[in-house]
Amino acid sequence: MKNTLEKHLMIFHLSHLKSLIAGGIIALCSSSVLHAQTISATSTTTQALIEHAIHQDASMLPDPHVLQRPLNSPLPPSGVPVAPWPGLATMNIPSVNDYGDKKPHHIMTLEPLSSHEGPSWLLPSELDAQHMTDMEDPYYVPTAGSSHLIPQIMPFRERLQKKGFAFSFTYKGEAMANINGGIRRGMDYVHELTLQMNFDLGKMAGLEGWSVHTLLMNRAGREVSHDMAGEYYVNLMEVYGLSGHVVAHLVDLYAEKQFLNNRMDITFGRMSLTHVFATSPLICSFMVTCSAPVALKLDPGFSVYPKATWGTRLRFRPTRDTMIQLGAYQVSPLTGNPSGWSWGSEQTTGLMLPIEFTWQPFLTRNRLPGHYVFGYAHDTSRYGDSLGSKPATLLAQPGMERSAPMDMFWFEGDQMIYRMGGRNQMAGGYLMAGYIHNTPHVSSISDEAYGGLSFNGIIPSRLTDRLGIMYSWYHVSDRKRLGQMYALDAGLSLGSQVRGPQTDSHVIEAYYAIDAVPGVTVQPEFEYMIRPGETSHIPDAALVGLKVIANL
Repeated sequence: MKNTLEKHLMIFHLSHLKSLIAGGIIALCSSSVLHAQTISATSTTTQALIEHAIHQDASMLPDPHVLQRPLNSPLPPSGVPVAPWPGLATMNIPSVNDYGDKKPHHIMTLEPLSSHEGPSWLLPSELDAQHMTDMEDPYYVPTAGSSHLIPQIMPFRERLQKKGFAFSFTYKGEAMANINGGIRRGMDYVHELTLQMNFDLGKMAGLEGWSVHTLLMNRAGREVSHDMAGEYYVNLMEVYGLSGHVVAHLVDLYAEKQFLNNRMDITFGRMSLTHVFATSPLICSFMVTCSAPVALKLDPGFSVYPKATWGTRLRFRPTRDTMIQLGAYQVSPLTGNPSGWSWGSEQTTGLMLPIEFTWQPFLTRNRLPGHYVFGYAHDTSRYGDSLGSKPATLLAQPGMERSAPMDMFWFEGDQMIYRMGGRNQMAGGYLMAGYIHNTPHVSSISDEAYGGLSFNGIIPSRLTDRLGIMYSWYHVSDRKRLGQMYALDAGLSLGSQVRGPQTDSHVIEAYYAIDAVPGVTVQPEFEYMIRPGETSHIPDAALVGLKVIANL
């Protein structure tokens, strides 16, 4: 780091000195009557200008101590485990590079269409670090364990990497116990085995810019939300969902092509929306919100990981600090095709059309990154009215029940507020917040808001550990609540899972992720849910758990 600083200063000083010398020569040639005192004064002024320039340049460089990599850190210099990995990036995803590359993860996947800044141009120069340089680290939290559990196979990995094939095999296990409240006490366990493979067709077949991505998954276990807490909208464990007990669930099988001199890329095939839309690695470090906020994961058209559908996505960076992505995806029921292989049995109900804009500034001399995401999606499927089953007298009234498409809006923002323990985007503390809104007429959860923090270096000797705390609020659609009230007034049952007209619920989640050994992350968890089931019949539930992630 010291050599890098000295190099930048030397270049800056030489360029200024060259300009000053040239100016002095011109002045000498234009005047032959300069006095010796004038020359002496000019030398003094030149020295003062150089010293001032040195001071000004150094003041814009990051504090050296905040960019120093922790001693004996299990993380690579950029803080990013070797690709591929389950967690993807909102702003940029590094290419699959050779292991021997000295800077394997400091290359933007996409170059900007313009070399200018976007919204960051409006910031004061002392606040905007991007007018001087880009921070080319990917936006990533090591959710799959840093480094590798079995380093002995690294030579084998390197040989495959050079031929264009990279893989990861990850175990993720979660145990969660309800210790107070809910419907009963007890513990559930779930696990996930993931095999991810990337094929670089440029190295394999000379097809530059082409790659193929696949992901197979095995999941098994039970969900503590249903069994112990009495909650059926919010899954309080991450590794539980749509695939069920399938030996090898096909999640991803898609191709990617980079074009226009690496300024745009397009993907097409079978994929999940929540790999790239409405997600972030910070969100996915929490159990409840991974891989997207709950209000979106409940929408049938938003194919949430590991649910995949046919689709395509185009992505580009208009300026150095902005990114736009848009797509078109098949819509089918979330519970359809649980194996991921039975493509012919899927029932297509419509088309999902998402678009998302991201602004990524770098603030202050320490280059604190932020990520501000604005998204919208339209699902052309027709969904039933949230009023649900009602008395015949209401059904007979025109306009009381109608189907409609669904629109989704989301904002997700995070901002690093301090840097500690490295130069990468995740080496510091973040504040984060978000809001999601769905069409209330045809949705169950119409609104969600969350806020939290994700800090590392809380314990000075543990700079790579991470603390996360998040509060989330979930609001049941007023239309759905009205339908439940109508049903009760008519003497109809709401079903065994609903204890009354539903309004809202709240979840507080806290975790502390520990880089236990290379390749293994251990993450104790605490969750407190207020109003499980979105009614006052169950006041609260307190849960404790443990997540273990091991990366082969």
